[in-house]
Amino acid sequence: MGEEYDIVNLIALGVISWTTVFLLVRKIFSDRSFELCNRIVSTIHGILAVILASLSVEDWSCPVCPLASASTPKQRQVLAVTVAYLIYDLICCLFDVKFTLDNTVHHLVSIVGLAAGLAFQLCGSEQVAALFITEISSPFLHARELLKEFGYRDTDLNLAADVLFAVIFSVARMVGGPYLTFVTLTANNPQLIKAMAVGLQLVSAFWFYKIVKMVKYKLTKRRKQVGMPGKLD
Repeated sequence: MGEEYDIVNLIALGVISWTTVFLLVRKIFSDRSFELCNRIVSTIHGILAVILASLSVEDWSCPVCPLASASTPKQRQVLAVTVAYLIYDLICCLFDVKFTLDNTVHHLVSIVGLAAGLAFQLCGSEQVAALFITEISSPFLHARELLKEFGYRDTDLNLAADVLFAVIFSVARMVGGPYLTFVTLTANNPQLIKAMAVGLQLVSAFWFYKIVKMVKYKLTKRRKQVGMPGKLD
């Protein structure tokens, strides 16, 4: 009971901390958009989540082991930090002029899924591995948009960020993702965790398709620009 209370406190402290970081970023970049400031916070979370997830791995010869087992305190702390971030980001999205229903649903589903793992104290290895896979490409995703707002739209630097994001996303979601889904489904995990693993992989496959189209469009556009030097003056 005491440990559950500590996790709840950590989540509450985390929400306050992420909000404070956002307010500081907003003050520093007061002349920039609300979205840019939120993306900077999201980038910080992505980097922190990957570091914390890596530090929680017990055996790098099998990063998702032990399967279908009780979560360790370190794993629960990692998940709590991300739940706090998701709650902050959900609230932030409600104030953003670009509010979208699908993003809100994504946040709610993610919060419920991670909270369920925390409540039952199960599947810590699988959930932390999923967190690593989903967040490893996150900083590069946000870097693409940050570069555009800082005036680097349609530049080689922005194209490099697009390609780097696409490569990291593809390897993580379409190589690591299917492996994690397979071991999650074949282990003695709760049906909710199995359903979330399948759902995550289906969403990843959908975004992989969209990203391939995006990269193809960007490369084609860039080749046309190189072939027409006058357009770059």
